[in-house]
Amino acid sequence: MSADPAGPAAPRRLVLLRHGRTAWNAERRIQGQLEAELDDTGHAQAAAVAPVIGSLRPALLWSSDSARARQTAAYVAKETGLEPTYDPRLREHYLAHREGLTHAEYAEVAPDEFAEFIRGNYDAVPGAETAAVVADRMVAALGALLAALAPGELGVAVSHGAAIRDAVPVLLGWPVEERAALHGLDNCGWVELDQPDLGGPCRLRAYNRIASAR
Repeated sequence: MSADPAGPAAPRRLVLLRHGRTAWNAERRIQGQLEAELDDTGHAQAAAVAPVIGSLRPALLWSSDSARARQTAAYVAKETGLEPTYDPRLREHYLAHREGLTHAEYAEVAPDEFAEFIRGNYDAVPGAETAAVVADRMVAALGALLAALAPGELGVAVSHGAAIRDAVPVLLGWPVEERAALHGLDNCGWVELDQPDLGGPCRLRAYNRIASAR
């Protein structure tokens, strides 16, 4: 069989961008799926990262429908001229009755559970979404985003730190439990991946990149 003279198609590319800082982030208060808007620092972070993301020339912009993600996506939209698509599958972990607690409050009411939470084991939170459930919905949304791209195009998804950390191993073809090997993302930190074959595993190009102006 002769080789395709055009060569293999260029991989589809994906950027997963965490939202900017909120007052609750600064207070170390657990957000989960509760609403919290960007604070002044978060707006500055989003304004700084938008031109960097814009320089990658994305073709599509998707976002969690949470306020902090929508506000971050608005800066990228202004820079790129893209209209965001809001998808609830890109939301953060649901953390049940622990949402709204500060870390200090959580540690006081449930110290052993809090220790697991701090280690990134959100499965220890009673009534919360499991990492597997979060990864499933995230990967379904991101798979749809990738499928909407032409070969060589780049899509941006604005989401949340823990949800992105759960999704990345599964996108790479690894078990979701491998999320334990990943650090959390900084506010407005991003992940870069590419997908050589539509529907196949992605490749990790960068993790927790940040804009120089913070």
